[in-house]
Amino acid sequence: MDNITLIHDQLSFIWWIALGLSFLLYVILDGADLGAGIFSLFVKDEDERGAIMASMAGTWDANETWLVVAGGILFGGFPIVYGSAFHYLLIPLMVALWSIMMRAVSLEFRAHSDHSRRFWDWAFGIGSLTATFCAGMALGAILTGFPVTDVVELVNESAGQVPTFTGGTFDFFSPFSIWTGVAAIIAASLAGGVYLEARFEVDSEIRGRASVWTSVTFYLALVAVVITLVWSYFEFDWAADKWTGPYGWAWWALGVAVLLAAFKMRLASVRNRDLGAMLWLAIVIALMWGGMMATMYPWLVPGTWTIHSGSSPATTLESFTIAMSGFIPVMLMYNWYQIWVFRARITKLDAYARY
Repeated sequence: MDNITLIHDQLSFIWWIALGLSFLLYVILDGADLGAGIFSLFVKDEDERGAIMASMAGTWDANETWLVVAGGILFGGFPIVYGSAFHYLLIPLMVALWSIMMRAVSLEFRAHSDHSRRFWDWAFGIGSLTATFCAGMALGAILTGFPVTDVVELVNESAGQVPTFTGGTFDFFSPFSIWTGVAAIIAASLAGGVYLEARFEVDSEIRGRASVWTSVTFYLALVAVVITLVWSYFEFDWAADKWTGPYGWAWWALGVAVLLAAFKMRLASVRNRDLGAMLWLAIVIALMWGGMMATMYPWLVPGTWTIHSGSSPATTLESFTIAMSGFIPVMLMYNWYQIWVFRARITKLDAYARY
């Protein structure tokens, strides 16, 4: 029995790391696409809006696949969390899904439209905005936690049932979740600006505007991070206890590392080292995402599910590992290949359906 418990705990931890990695890659890769879509709302030139779409035409589908991978890991490795969390987040996740679908449809339909091109441009931009906001809101709601039926009561009164969400339809809605939605828009806008700087020719007008956009959103993002950290410290005891505990020095070291990476990202952007700016921004996101996961540990949903209590039984996790462990390396190679193929800079002459 001890061996089974040990295997269960180890596999639960491994799939928690895989889940975090999948979400992280989605945030880094599709976050740039979403930010570019938000930027497109402020672009007046039709060809430039089309060029923004064209810049991601070869990679957006692979970028979004990481969201599917994360959902698959959550479903197979943590099914109780999957069921209760999706019940809790039904509205924001539904709107986010519609928005992602609207972006995909807009990308395809714009190339075949003569009279409704402007409509699809707006649909693409608005879909990017609402998808980002709802995803950020969902993250804030998860950090807040949600109520489920008591496990002891289920064992005593309803054998065979599993804990389920017991809250209301709008429990996800709170000042903190609204703020995290706004912060997600700011962060995605920064990522979109850095991405567009790297995708367009250095002397193009759209890249010049993207540089200004990046400068503004960089400082907005710094302010947003500070507000989120301070709010989290006073809002969540589990976060405050970690940050002021015996390993408080580690969190200060992480903060210094994030600031250093952010400074390097900004310096690379100013010096037109666009690839370096993208990589440094990815490092910033990875450090912050890892810090969030370490702060939450061992919670998967703070106050509701731990990594181990919300995971599948050991035998199920073993089968899931055998069936799915090779999928992530394949996806990584697929992503890398697409990025390599479509790495060249473009101009607005590459707009979708220009002629």
